[in-house]
Amino acid sequence: MAKTNGESDLRDRLAVALDVDDLVAALRIARDVRPWFGVAKVGLELFIASGPESLGALQQLGYKVFLDLKLDDIPTTVERAARIAGSLGVSYLTLHARGGVSNLRAGVNGLLDGAHKAGLPQPVALGVTVLTSDDSAPEHILPQRVEFAVEAGCGGIVCAAGDVAKAKKLAPNLIAVVPGIRPEGADAGDQRRAATPQAALDAGADLLVVGRPVTRADDRVAAAAALVESMTA
Repeated sequence: MAKTNGESDLRDRLAVALDVDDLVAALRIARDVRPWFGVAKVGLELFIASGPESLGALQQLGYKVFLDLKLDDIPTTVERAARIAGSLGVSYLTLHARGGVSNLRAGVNGLLDGAHKAGLPQPVALGVTVLTSDDSAPEHILPQRVEFAVEAGCGGIVCAAGDVAKAKKLAPNLIAVVPGIRPEGADAGDQRRAATPQAALDAGADLLVVGRPVTRADDRVAAAAALVESMTA
């Protein structure tokens, strides 16, 4: 059955977090949930295990790739690493905003340059503000890091659902990516600032990152379908 525009739009706002250390396992998950997810997030675990091969394999399945490495080093290193990521066709790349404007700007410039030289669509650099596992950050950290992201030219930020409204007031043009998404009643695990999908959307989130409640479910297909149904009911 063909997807309606509404279903397709929703799929593009859902990223499945492939937090496994085996590419075969990651691709099995990705194939199972492809009807409901348009973005695949590759983090440190899978990228260290499989490297750039994981990005290409997911792109071949039709996914936009979200490379979540939270780059945080000296500007030269960040820029060079981001340039490689851009040349590999990632759609999103995370840079940790705690590194400040110079590091973020280096990452943005490298990412865009790498994609441009490879003749690829312009990707989005995401400044990571405060992790969803961190509920102890001082109040000034979020606005400071959002400001860094704006000044550096990032296209978006990563933040908890509870931070979206404040971040959007400071930077309404940045997309807000929200991890730590949990269906109603699901175990929050190590995500101290988790949110339901609908709560995150209502807060103004643009892209939701969903991992264990779907990827580690006994029936991933049923879990993915139920998650989307909870957002469209």
